[in-house]
Amino acid sequence: METMLTPQLSAAYHDGGYWPDRVITDYLDDYARQTPDKTAFVDHRREITYAQLRDEVDRCALGLLELGVRPGDVVSFQIPNWIEWVVVHYAASRIGAVSNPLIPIYREREVAFMIRLAESKVLIIPETFRGFDYRAMYEDLSGALPSVQHTLVVGSSFDEFMDTPWEQRRDRAELGALRPDGDDVSLLIFTSGTTGEPKGVMHTHNTLVAANLPLPARLGITADTVFHIASTLAHLTGFLYGARLNVQNGATCVLQDVWDKERFVELVARHKINYTSGATPFLHDFISAHSLADNDLSSLRLFCCMGAPIPRAILEQARRSVPGMVVLGGWGQTENALVTLGVPGDPVEKIVGTDGCPWPGMEIRTVDADGEAGAPGTEGRLQVRGPSLFVGYLNRPDETRAAFSQDWFDTGDIGVIDADGYLKISGRTKDIVIRGGENIPVAFVENVFYENPRIESVAVIGLPDPRLQERACACVVLKPDERAAGFTFSEMQEYLAGKGLAKQYWPERLEVMDSLPTTPSGKIQKFQLRRKIGDDA
Repeated sequence: METMLTPQLSAAYHDGGYWPDRVITDYLDDYARQTPDKTAFVDHRREITYAQLRDEVDRCALGLLELGVRPGDVVSFQIPNWIEWVVVHYAASRIGAVSNPLIPIYREREVAFMIRLAESKVLIIPETFRGFDYRAMYEDLSGALPSVQHTLVVGSSFDEFMDTPWEQRRDRAELGALRPDGDDVSLLIFTSGTTGEPKGVMHTHNTLVAANLPLPARLGITADTVFHIASTLAHLTGFLYGARLNVQNGATCVLQDVWDKERFVELVARHKINYTSGATPFLHDFISAHSLADNDLSSLRLFCCMGAPIPRAILEQARRSVPGMVVLGGWGQTENALVTLGVPGDPVEKIVGTDGCPWPGMEIRTVDADGEAGAPGTEGRLQVRGPSLFVGYLNRPDETRAAFSQDWFDTGDIGVIDADGYLKISGRTKDIVIRGGENIPVAFVENVFYENPRIESVAVIGLPDPRLQERACACVVLKPDERAAGFTFSEMQEYLAGKGLAKQYWPERLEVMDSLPTTPSGKIQKFQLRRKIGDDA
């Protein structure tokens, strides 16, 4: 895996104290010794202590070695927010393999592309989840995934794999000898592309550890904190703050595999949850739960919202409904983790009007069209650098280099940084729709539409939504000889299902049009479409 990490950059972050050269299993080993009987994770199926987690991780790691996995090999897993997800990730980290978590909503089209690009050696999946048959999907794809040598299914073959006494076949001393270097690639996680294909973002052990190191000081996190996550662990938000943050601090995390606001209220009351992270729609749902008044929610003191602004009305309702809870907004990307977050005690204007200020070590700036840095209050292209920045896109060195201006990463967002250093995202240069904190890769979806022989042109746009921030609308022009037959919303859904596109990528609205507005050079003017359809709504 070719990365952009240089000895000079590595030395700078090591010398600055941002990269401690620790891997996540170092923290696991620490707390398995110090607090072996403390609960590490809870899901709806079981709980696991730190000692039990270390034992399962080691057993899984030995089993992966027996299957032929070696340092640098990729292990892909499309597991929901279950303890098995954590076990697989930590086991891969233990032996220097690369974790490639896949979001459970992904279907044939997405996973086939990602697994082929990753050249994954082992694949681990659930039997079913939310009524979907993953085993059947991957059986249909088996011929299209030549690198995959073993597929394990949670609930059957993976359970047998975990029950096998691998320590009788392999020496546990192998695990210590395989401990990776902090600068080795640890994570391959896909982000929505703007060129029609998802991009494989590479992070090292150091960039991932660095992303979580500043949180305790700013947010008052301790070993007694009880965390919660409902965002999928295969998103960087869930990955960092659901699968790893608690272990870096010897704390407990409650995993929720299907978001349900009433269930979340119940979990807070039962487990005395203190902290959760998620997109703003999660907060919107939570404060509208019917059971709020019937449960003791006094333990919940931090709700960190990422992915969309926090409307003032929602913040005010949250303060009335859960008076002891602090709501903070933040901004980040798969490439750079959480870059900015509010500070407890911030005034309302900062919480609703900005996306917070940078973590220690992370730097942000805005630049103009010529790449010149702007003064405070000046809108411009947002750039980032710092210790939690990724080290490149898999197999895309040219695209990686193009995303950087020296050591500054061009985020594709437009923002304003005020005199206090607080960021406000004001727009995007990238063509994506953000629906409930989930990036919808517009070009990727449009390419699926273009495979339909009836369609002449298409543009997918985002329309405002009070809860989800945006919903997707497909604006379609049919070929002349197809226009009389028309194209209905149900036909669109049937077509996208047949193409194996994840349902969450399907537009929620369809507009069949005679033509799309374009520039003289033929580029579709999406702002005109947003204006026209918004006015017609």
